[in-house]
Amino acid sequence: MPEVGRLLPSGRSILLGLALLALAIGGYAVARGTSVFALRTVDVRGGTPQLRAAVRAALKDELGTSLLSVGGDTVDREVGAIPGVRSFTFDRAYPHTLKVVIRREVSVLVVRRVPGKDAFLVAASGKVIRKLPNSRLSHLPRLWVKSDVPLAAGGELPPALDGAAHALAAVRGAGLPGGVSTVAVGRDELTLTLGGGLQVRLGDDGDLRLKLAIARRILTQTGAAAGGSGYVDVSVPERPVLSTDSQVAG
Repeated sequence: MPEVGRLLPSGRSILLGLALLALAIGGYAVARGTSVFALRTVDVRGGTPQLRAAVRAALKDELGTSLLSVGGDTVDREVGAIPGVRSFTFDRAYPHTLKVVIRREVSVLVVRRVPGKDAFLVAASGKVIRKLPNSRLSHLPRLWVKSDVPLAAGGELPPALDGAAHALAAVRGAGLPGGVSTVAVGRDELTLTLGGGLQVRLGDDGDLRLKLAIARRILTQTGAAAGGSGYVDVSVPERPVLSTDSQVAG
């Protein structure tokens, strides 16, 4: 068989390739250091007007710098630190715009520290969104904790308490009669108190949606939520128990 020779690049081709690479690197470096791609507009979508304004304010120091220099670390640090932001994406729209799309945290709970008047708005994720100057302005369920429980805007609920936020996130679509007034958290024990006074005992935070669906069905069929005190225990979903002042058992 005839021998097939290998085609090797010539020295001239190699030099040309290296020159083009050097030119590309040099062009990139020049673009980073000039106003060719200077950031002029931060276009924020999603969230609320207040949250969009907070994102623009967080990134204002980047205005005037090259879009090529605005990296993920910078955006993560500035936007990720905003308490009301749950998640976000961003993209560079050359030549002068940074586009940011945000998803806001959903408030589900007000945590009150006692003694004292400290109140904090908490999201479904367990993130503390902000301190409330007046808790009476919110209709959300209350969780009462001791005054030494550490809470701060941008932080997370202590692990022993975050089950309350997760439970109330599930409650949002559960349609429990009368709504939820307060939530109590114990060791492997979550208890919701409805507006009429009846308790929904959930046990631990496992299978929350199933437990809430069972509780809603029982309360809707029996009308027990309108009767005031008592409880429906769905901590073991296969064996729910309903107890009211009239001692109705389920």
